[in-house]
Amino acid sequence: MATRMSAAARREQTIKAALAEFGRRGYEGTSTAAIAERVGVSQPYLFRLFPSKHALFLAAAEHCFDVLAEEMRDAAGGLHGKDATRAMGRRYLELLRSDHALLQFQLQLYASALDDEAVRELSRAKWAGLWRLITSLAGGDAEEAVRFVSVGMLLNVLTTFDIPFEPGDRLPASLHAWSQEETR
Repeated sequence: MATRMSAAARREQTIKAALAEFGRRGYEGTSTAAIAERVGVSQPYLFRLFPSKHALFLAAAEHCFDVLAEEMRDAAGGLHGKDATRAMGRRYLELLRSDHALLQFQLQLYASALDDEAVRELSRAKWAGLWRLITSLAGGDAEEAVRFVSVGMLLNVLTTFDIPFEPGDRLPASLHAWSQEETR
């Protein structure tokens, strides 16, 4: 006899499915029917879990930030300063390479925040928490945190455009070499 999934577990599963669907198609292009189908539930059940498509998008946004914070905390594993930011950077690169849904959703989230105050407010609050975490793990060094976040955003662009690069200290030279070889 199959066991039924709890509402909390189904909610978590729905948030993950929503993150993937919204990441691929954006807020406007994603239907709740597609999310419900991916999860294997009816639309009415989906709306018992989340009162609206917008509420589900906000839950996916919160989940995205929570995943990033958890991964950064885990990657640092007690390290601080440059050692922590190097470990977090390696983990972020692993995430980008292994979970395109997370990157796709981040890109959609940035675009949605431009026009949606609720998305912008939630993202600002979650970003502040992520910033505090990164700065703390960087040993309180705000400049190191800026460098870390800046490189992370660059990695988003490089991954999105499938630009080959070598991570870490070799990143500038590998990008320079790539740009010299790239012809159009």
